[in-house]
Amino acid sequence: MSELRSSADASALVLELRTLPRETEWVEFKVNNSNPTDIGEYISALANSAALLDKPRAFVVWGIEDGTRRVLGTTFEPARTKQGNEDLENWLTRLLQPQVPFRFHTAEVDGARVVVLEIDSALHQPVRFNGEEYIRVGSYKKKLKDHSEKERALWQRFSTTAFEDGIAAQRMSGDDVLQVLAFPSYFDLLRVPLPSDRTGTLAALEADGLVQRSEGGAWSITNLGAVLFAKDLSQFDGLRRKVVRIVQYAGKGRILTTKEQVVSTGYAAGFEALVQSVLAVLPTNEVIEQALRKTVPMFPPLVVREVVANALIHQDFAVTGAGPMIEVFDDRMEITNPGRPLVPTDRMLDQPPRSRNEKLAALMRRFGICEERGSGIDKVVFQIELFQLPAPLFETPGESTRIVLFGHRALKDMEKADRVRACYLHACLRYVTRQPMTNTSLRERFGIEEKNAATASRLLNEAVESGLIVVQDAEVGTKVRRYLPFWAAPASHQGGVA
Repeated sequence: MSELRSSADASALVLELRTLPRETEWVEFKVNNSNPTDIGEYISALANSAALLDKPRAFVVWGIEDGTRRVLGTTFEPARTKQGNEDLENWLTRLLQPQVPFRFHTAEVDGARVVVLEIDSALHQPVRFNGEEYIRVGSYKKKLKDHSEKERALWQRFSTTAFEDGIAAQRMSGDDVLQVLAFPSYFDLLRVPLPSDRTGTLAALEADGLVQRSEGGAWSITNLGAVLFAKDLSQFDGLRRKVVRIVQYAGKGRILTTKEQVVSTGYAAGFEALVQSVLAVLPTNEVIEQALRKTVPMFPPLVVREVVANALIHQDFAVTGAGPMIEVFDDRMEITNPGRPLVPTDRMLDQPPRSRNEKLAALMRRFGICEERGSGIDKVVFQIELFQLPAPLFETPGESTRIVLFGHRALKDMEKADRVRACYLHACLRYVTRQPMTNTSLRERFGIEEKNAATASRLLNEAVESGLIVVQDAEVGTKVRRYLPFWAAPASHQGGVA
């Protein structure tokens, strides 16, 4: 949802901007200057200046005389302007890095035609045009590299500004805010009564940073409020690519898609429906549980819930053009979110949790959607072992994080990498739950009968040789010998065979 939703909004904004005492670092007035390169440089300069001044958006207005603020009208038509054979908007988007959302609006003021370019504030890093960063110094457009004090201040602003505090939509009435947010879900999740009037509802949402008061009695919706409780995320320009996609394939590859679903509801308001949508497309498997074979969904619902919540909460919202995606194959499920993890993939079970989105994570915990203290991954691995499924795989393809869950596979059908990974995660899980990993515990994990203890010993030897687990007490017999993940063992205990 852009700030300006109609030509009337654009007209009202122009009238408001004309009352500013002077041209500011986040507003530029022009009449007919429509040089594409000049526009691109202004987008960079204004987006960066808006970030420095804590403004959610900046503007270029054509049709207003600078200085006098007289309405002269403009002949500039963005939709018909080209650079070479390329449309202006496409050309600008291609040369802006990172891509910052911008929109052109046409309106009428005092009987004259005006054009408004609405530019979102830079987020996380300065916006470049054609490889160069720009900034506003007073009413002038300058190269950022020539103004080191502003460059330092801008980077300091990026380091202290959380995504959740950004503005997704502003200049809205209270009624409009409640129209686009699924606010009853907020109160349902907290198990508190819904306030009896609009004032009480908005006050509660404001207390948790979901909305903010603006000048003149208007309201803004924060990124936190939109991403958690939007009725439709695709209505918010900066968040439309953060909708969740569920893709089901026929077979084990991505050649044939059998079903694709886009879930655009806010993450908190739509979480239960999202989980149910995933469970509905999962194949079923035969698994052995307590010596009984039965048909069950490919993965336990608790596992699906935890990995989906993890992807939503820990994604990097600064990665543009990508959102969480859940892919279901005949033999596995892959959950991918933008952004590399903040902890190494081989330390997911033991290191303290770290999140880019602390406010989002805190609210999701209060809603009971995700776990405290990072115990969600522990639960995933525990459930995987309980159902004797192959160990999950944590990957970092490109600038993203992926968790791969595998359907049931007999031990004899597992490759060495699968067996070693399972042994390592079993060692990690036993360690964080303060239990020793032994031949016996590994046999229970894989469902190996006691008479086949030698099979478990061979698995342990493979994991020791890989360097992922170490023998804790090599002087005792193999049946009672204990093992540790590599990161938990003193140097004197490392090495040896199972």
